[in-house]
Amino acid sequence: MVDITHKINTLRIATAQAIVKVSKPETIEAIKNGTVPKGDVFAMSKAAGLLGVKKTPELLPDCHPMPIEFTGVEYEIKGQEITILVTVKTIYKTGVEVEAMHGASIVALNMYDMLKPIDKGVEIHQVKLVSKKGGKSDYTDKFRKDLKAAVIVCSDSIAQGEKQDRAGKAIIAKLKQCNVSILEYTIIPDEQEEIVAKTKANQENGADVIIFTGGTGLSPRDVTPEALSPILERRIPGIEEAIRSYGQERMPYAMLSRSVAGTYKNSLVLALPGSTNGAKESMDAVFPFVLHLFRIFKGERHDEGRMTKEE
Repeated sequence: MVDITHKINTLRIATAQAIVKVSKPETIEAIKNGTVPKGDVFAMSKAAGLLGVKKTPELLPDCHPMPIEFTGVEYEIKGQEITILVTVKTIYKTGVEVEAMHGASIVALNMYDMLKPIDKGVEIHQVKLVSKKGGKSDYTDKFRKDLKAAVIVCSDSIAQGEKQDRAGKAIIAKLKQCNVSILEYTIIPDEQEEIVAKTKANQENGADVIIFTGGTGLSPRDVTPEALSPILERRIPGIEEAIRSYGQERMPYAMLSRSVAGTYKNSLVLALPGSTNGAKESMDAVFPFVLHLFRIFKGERHDEGRMTKEE
């Protein structure tokens, strides 16, 4: 089963279709009039479809169990064809496309089973996914492709050569996955003056994103938040909350981190934990979605998941 523990929960919606084709008009009339011997075709098939959606991970080994928070079954009759539409919704880390398709298939199979005593020519056609939304692909085309980042490791021990940097390299790897180029990667000691100087210099050099890793804890030398807070023009609490919430679900000490997010002129500045896992999980929590900020900087706004210019 694929590891999805690094993903975040989003609203996922999928609609799937199946078509049941009968061989004679009398079959459609029997369905409408409720004279099919086995009972109410639409109601019983809907019930079967609901069970099919819920039981998908029991039958398909690579499907993750998940909370199914809505399933809708609709029917449309055109001539001798009945189109079935099954819509499934969840707030989870992975999509519900297979659940929707399985539900549509079960609805169609149940209709076939109920109708075959009165119509030997019933057929099932076009089981397919009609639409889906809420996954990563819905957001990746919303970001600029020319962003540049600076990654600064704040650590006395790493600056003195006593330890190797892994957190900064994990951040760089995630940035590259998000198509963000690396303008600078450097290691500095835990000194407020150097942190401020690096922020200003990288902003002047054109860094869109300036990420510090280290110095966000509560030891005497952890001073990254103290250095950045006075120069940040606007804090972004939502980013800070998302980072800590994501971390807290994975490790109880995440609540002790003092991660910082805000803007300095036209640059996004982030201060992330110095541990490798803390830095990696912080990046997973907010990237690539945080890059949407750079379209907002240009005056664009949200419109049901699409980006439009302000009127």
